[in-house]
Amino acid sequence: MIPDDKVQALIARFEFLEAKLSAGGGGADFIRLSREYAQLRPVIAQVQAWRRLNADIAGAEALLADPEMRALAQEELSRLRDQLPAAEHAVMLALIPRDEADARPAILEIRAGTGGDEAALFAGDLFRMYCRYAEAKGWRVDLLDESPAELGGYREVVAAVRGEGVFARLKFESGVHRVQRVPATEAQGRIHTSAATVAVLPEAESVDVEIRPEDIRIDTMRASGAGGQHVNTTDSAVRITHLPSGIVVTSAEKSQHQNRARAMDVLRARLFDQARRTADDARAAERKGQVGSGDRSERIRTYNFPQGRMTDHRINLTLYRLDQIMQGDLDEVTDALAAADQAARLAEMEA
Repeated sequence: MIPDDKVQALIARFEFLEAKLSAGGGGADFIRLSREYAQLRPVIAQVQAWRRLNADIAGAEALLADPEMRALAQEELSRLRDQLPAAEHAVMLALIPRDEADARPAILEIRAGTGGDEAALFAGDLFRMYCRYAEAKGWRVDLLDESPAELGGYREVVAAVRGEGVFARLKFESGVHRVQRVPATEAQGRIHTSAATVAVLPEAESVDVEIRPEDIRIDTMRASGAGGQHVNTTDSAVRITHLPSGIVVTSAEKSQHQNRARAMDVLRARLFDQARRTADDARAAERKGQVGSGDRSERIRTYNFPQGRMTDHRINLTLYRLDQIMQGDLDEVTDALAAADQAARLAEMEA
């Protein structure tokens, strides 16, 4: 059953936004209202289609009283009623609250976890997997910060992924990824288990997060890398500390100006993510049916190389095509996670 009160509230909100935007203006409020209007427009389109269908059904039912039109009306009524379940389902899906960050670019952070050198190598494998996925989607990946490991891979790597709908596709990747395989350095052929942590944050805009100059400390330092590589002769690396939260971000490319901008992007994304998580925690009791918590301490996926298997533990999805997945063929995984999340949200609405 479609909640009529929610439909009426959405229509009223849409009409209010339409009037406000028609009046013109600018600034942060105008940007925020424009974004909300764009999100509501497809929802209202589904509602209007459903209402037109109901009006057509009512018209056909009225014609049943006319003996000359009864046969035609019955035929038309049967056709219209067959369309009603799909129209109602479309409206229910449209009414599911959307994550306003879905259309945004994302900050991708990967850190080696338990497992030493093998964990760092796995972190590198994950980063390459996401880079290949991004390339297939036509997205751009900009490296923001890296801490290479001595034997390869990364102790930590941070990148911005920019394109259409990036966060919507990558947001379910946040969590602990576990790998089971025989390391190249293992002489006995024993399978080792190691892990890496992935965090996907929606890229924040300046209107989302206010960072006061007095709340940050900016330090410059000499960039350094593994084995003496990537060493700059000037103090170009930038470290920004957000004093109220204690969050520290760094960027160590060649340009100090670019490093400062990139570090601010990461800091803004982390603060935005922190605010979103606080809001999510406040609504946790209403979201018990959601697929996974996205908690970064939660083991979400296992990559078993001897068996060529990937298992996502949140939705019990197992695929025996690990080679293709590590090459960036992630659509089947991300589609299944998005569908499960949508089904859970729909069940909450219908409960």
